[in-house]
Amino acid sequence: MSLLSPAFDEPGLRDYAHDWAVLDVETSGLVARRDRVLSVAVVVLGPDGEQTEEFSTLLDPGCDPGPVHVHGLTAERLRGAPVFDQVAPRIAAMLRDRVLVAHNAQFDYDFLAHEFARAGAALPVARRLCTLALNRRVDPPTEDLRLGTLAAHYGVPQVRAHDALDDTRVLAGVLRASLREAARLELPLPFVSCPPRQDPRFAPRTPKTPCAYRNPGRPEPGGPLVQGMKVAITGETLVPRAQLERQAVEAGLNVMASVSRHTSALVTNDASSGSGKARRALAEGVPVLDESTFVRLLGDVRPGTPHERTRSPEAAIPSPAEAAVPAPTPQPVREPTAPAVVLPGPVPSAPSTPPRPAHPAAQDRPLSGRRVLVLGGTHPDAVAARGRIVELGGAAAINLSSSVTDVVLLEGGDRDRRMKRITALAFPTHEAAWLDAPVITPLARQGGGQAAPQVLPRGGVIDLPQPSGSAAAVPWTVTAAWAQQTSCEIDVVAFVVDEDEQVCFDEDFVFYGAPENPGGTVRLHSDGPTEQTIGVDLAALPPSARKVVVAAAIDGSPTFGDVGAIHISSGPGPSAAPLVQATLDAATTERTLLLAELYRRGPLWRLRTVGQGYDQGLGALARGYGVDVAG
Repeated sequence: MSLLSPAFDEPGLRDYAHDWAVLDVETSGLVARRDRVLSVAVVVLGPDGEQTEEFSTLLDPGCDPGPVHVHGLTAERLRGAPVFDQVAPRIAAMLRDRVLVAHNAQFDYDFLAHEFARAGAALPVARRLCTLALNRRVDPPTEDLRLGTLAAHYGVPQVRAHDALDDTRVLAGVLRASLREAARLELPLPFVSCPPRQDPRFAPRTPKTPCAYRNPGRPEPGGPLVQGMKVAITGETLVPRAQLERQAVEAGLNVMASVSRHTSALVTNDASSGSGKARRALAEGVPVLDESTFVRLLGDVRPGTPHERTRSPEAAIPSPAEAAVPAPTPQPVREPTAPAVVLPGPVPSAPSTPPRPAHPAAQDRPLSGRRVLVLGGTHPDAVAARGRIVELGGAAAINLSSSVTDVVLLEGGDRDRRMKRITALAFPTHEAAWLDAPVITPLARQGGGQAAPQVLPRGGVIDLPQPSGSAAAVPWTVTAAWAQQTSCEIDVVAFVVDEDEQVCFDEDFVFYGAPENPGGTVRLHSDGPTEQTIGVDLAALPPSARKVVVAAAIDGSPTFGDVGAIHISSGPGPSAAPLVQATLDAATTERTLLLAELYRRGPLWRLRTVGQGYDQGLGALARGYGVDVAG
C-alpha cells in the first residue's frame, strides 16, 4: 500500500516520506534493564510506503518467559531459538539509516537498546517515531489509541494480536494511514532523537531501600535519635563512610545526600569546614553532631512511626457487592491547594489566572464536549480566551488536530500559518465575541469516538479510579504537550516526595538524564519534541512516597510566557483514552512550572492540576524538593 493518494499531490507528502524500519518486540516483562526480548520482527518500508524487506524470529532469552497468557511464548517454544547476539547483525542492518517506528516506541527502543548492549554492540538508530504519539497529534475519533483500535479505525486487518510479526505488519498499515492523516492536517511528525542508551547516565543506580518511618523532626538537645530522622554526613570520618551509613540505615534512620530545612541532624567532625552541607545546616539551624556522639546515639535509637497506607476517616469500607462494581469515572472534588514548595531566592510569581469553580451549572456549559483552538492575540488575551472556554465547559486546544471543533480568532489570528489548512478543511471559525454567548452548531461526528475527557481548571482535583486485577499493573500517565511550533527545549520532570515534600534520595528525581527512578515506579517517556509523559506505577510506590510532582522546565533564556499554554492529559496507561485534561497558562517570566500532582488521600490517589510557575531554573526547583544539585 503506497502513501500516495488522489487526495494529495506528491510534493505535499515530501515532509512525510522517509525510510522506515517498523518494529515490534514481545518481552518477558516490562523492565528493559531486567527483562528480555522473546521475539522480534522488523518490516522495512521505503519513502513511498511500499514494503521492501521483512524479518522475524523467536529468541531464547535464557530466563523465564514471563506472562505466557499475554504473548503465548512458552519456554518449550523458545527452546532452540537463536540468542539475540546471533541475530543482532541482521537487525542492525535493517535499522541502519532508517527511522525506527513502534507503537509506544520508547518501550521497544529501550528493550532493543539493552539487548544490543548485552551483545556488546551499538544500536544504530538516530531517530524514532512513535505511532502512539503521532496519533495523539492526529487525535482520531476512536475509543482509545491501542494498536488494535487504530487498525480497526484505519481499516488494517489484524490476525494475531501480540504476535510480533503480525503486530509489525499491522503497525506498518497504521503508519501509512497515520502519515496520510498527518499530511491532511499538515502536522509535523514527532521525531525523537535517540542518544546512545549505553551512556552511563541512562543506567539506574541500585535502589536504596526507602526508610520505613516518618520523619519525627529534629532531636531535642542532648536527646536520643528516633527512627525516621533524616541525617546527612559530611567530611572525613574515622569509621568508613559506607559503614557509618549502613549502621544508620539499619537503626531506622533516613540517610540523605543533602541538607534541607527538614534534615534532623548533620554528622561532621568539622562543622567549620565550609562544605555545602555545613553551610546549609548553619543557614537552616540544623543540629550538628560529631561522629563519636552520633555513633553513641546509634546504640539507642528510639522507635519511630511507620509510614502506613491508612484509610481516610471519610472512606467507608466497601461491601463485597460494591467492591465488584467497576470504578466510576473520576469526579472533581473541591480541596484547598497545598502550599507550593519553598524555593530559595525570590518569591514565585502569582498564577496568571484564578482557579474556577469545579461544578458550573449545566446551562453555563454550552461548550461541553467541544475542543476550541485559539489563534492570535496577546498572551493575556489568549489566556483569558482559553479560560473562558473552560468556564463554558469546553477543552482549550493548543494544536490543530482532527478533534478540534471550533477556532476562535483573536487579533492577528487570521495570519496564523495554520489558517490555510483550517480554511481548506472547513473548520468553523469565530470572532472573539463568540465566547460571550456562543452559538453552537451540532457536531458531525464519526461513530465510535471516545467520551470527551473531563476538563479540569487550574487547581482542580479528582479521585483516581482504584485499579483492580490486571489494571493494577498499568501505570497512571500524565502527558504534557505544548505548541508544535515551539523552538525552545522543555524538559518534563518528576519528584517522588514524602510528607515533608522532600525526595527520600536524589534518585527519586526523574528527568532526561535519569529517565526512571531506581525502583522503576516512575518513568519519563519522550514522545516527541513537544510532548512528554510521566508514567507512575501507583500500586508499587512505597508507603513513604506521599506524592509525585510533575513539573516542566525551560532550558535557556526563554520563559513559559514565550511558550504559551501547556496541555495536560492523564489516564490509565499510554494507549488508553485520557480521563482528564487541563490547559495551563503560565504568566510571563516563569522558567519552571508545576503541572500536576498525584498524591495519596487515605486509600485513594488523587490528581491535582497546579499551574504554579517560578522564575528560577530547574536546579532551584530540584533543591527545593531536597535534591542535591551541584552549583
